[in-house]
Amino acid sequence: MQKIQAIRGMNDVLPAEAPRWQYVEQIARDLFACHGYQEIRFPVLEQTELFKRSIGEVTDIVEKEMYTFEDRNGDSLTLRPEGTACCVRAAEQGGLLYNQTQKLWYFGPMYRHERPQKGRYRQFFQFGLECFGMAGSDIEGEVLLLCVELWRKLGIAEFVQLELNNIGSSADRARFGAALRDFLLPLKDQLDEDSQRRLDSNVLRVLDSKVPTTRALLANAPTLDQFVDDDSRRQFGEVLQLLDAAGIRYTLNPSLVRGLDYYNGLVFEWTTDKLGSQATVCGGGRYDNLVKQLGGSPTPAVGFGMGVERLLLLLEATERFPADLGKNVDVYLALVGQGVQSQGLLLARDLRRSLPSLRILTHCGGGKYNAQLKKAFASGARCAVILEGDGPQQQAKIKTLDADGSGSTQELPVNSLAAELARIFSKH
Repeated sequence: MQKIQAIRGMNDVLPAEAPRWQYVEQIARDLFACHGYQEIRFPVLEQTELFKRSIGEVTDIVEKEMYTFEDRNGDSLTLRPEGTACCVRAAEQGGLLYNQTQKLWYFGPMYRHERPQKGRYRQFFQFGLECFGMAGSDIEGEVLLLCVELWRKLGIAEFVQLELNNIGSSADRARFGAALRDFLLPLKDQLDEDSQRRLDSNVLRVLDSKVPTTRALLANAPTLDQFVDDDSRRQFGEVLQLLDAAGIRYTLNPSLVRGLDYYNGLVFEWTTDKLGSQATVCGGGRYDNLVKQLGGSPTPAVGFGMGVERLLLLLEATERFPADLGKNVDVYLALVGQGVQSQGLLLARDLRRSLPSLRILTHCGGGKYNAQLKKAFASGARCAVILEGDGPQQQAKIKTLDADGSGSTQELPVNSLAAELARIFSKH
């Protein structure tokens, strides 16, 4: 019988890999909490119309990449391809946005039917951060500074670069789009097929093209910064002043528009040259029109999405994971001989209650002393507690598990174990 395999582009996280995920997740969670952001959770499945109205129907995500199907009632549903629209829907439905400010974050899987490759998957995980009800440059600056702090805590600040652009208001982009279309129409036959189609449906998406011949044609095209209004320029300038004051280096990228239709004003990406073509590890910006676009009251908003898999790849490529990551056992409890298993399980329970920070792995399944000790060394534990013999035990042994085998062994009453373990681990 053929074995069933995971769906292509949707990966398992095995126990050996999980500590790396937990490491990144915990740092991010703690950072969001210390900035006063609250967690929000929402379903992976939403009405398809949510993404058509937010992301834009003429985008690669909606046209090519979404997992969309009809349920038994004939409703069109989609596995979420990104989190911002879901967060807006949940916050609006939950009454969090009207005349309020909110700082929210979320974590979870997103889904896009793309060609799987290193750093790009069909199920991928993101941290997202969304701020509502704040229209000024201060919240934009806080979001960027928060990113910087995350890179610092992960030890990768030197490997990521900030790219920024000001895409102005929807009216600014409409005027720019008209000028860009007038420039490209005489060159239509030289554009790639997708760009030819988008020339009429959504000309700004032509700027997203990665086709070299199209990129070359765009070199002499009008630029968006020529059409941005004074208010957008002023606010963008305030953000740049903050970054300069904080000593944060950045690059102004006039071609950066982000691949989603709902952005306005500030847009940004954090990129790296350590991951080949998958250079973007975090991207976001301001999206003041999205709440109204989805049926709510006009609400200023700014946020970002951050790919966890790419963060993990970057940490691996730059060797920034802690050396002891994954060593999640402090004490290995070996139970040797008949009649000690029940006592051992109860002893482990009592030790965990007395020393809740201690990670104790109890041996189950029987086996001889040497076999259990071998597993104790393999577990990465600092010491082994050994119950041995037939019948109730009043004595136990503590053996330190030094890598060179030179560890010491001491025998003591069972009721003294908690105190002795507390003493041993208080030294480290």
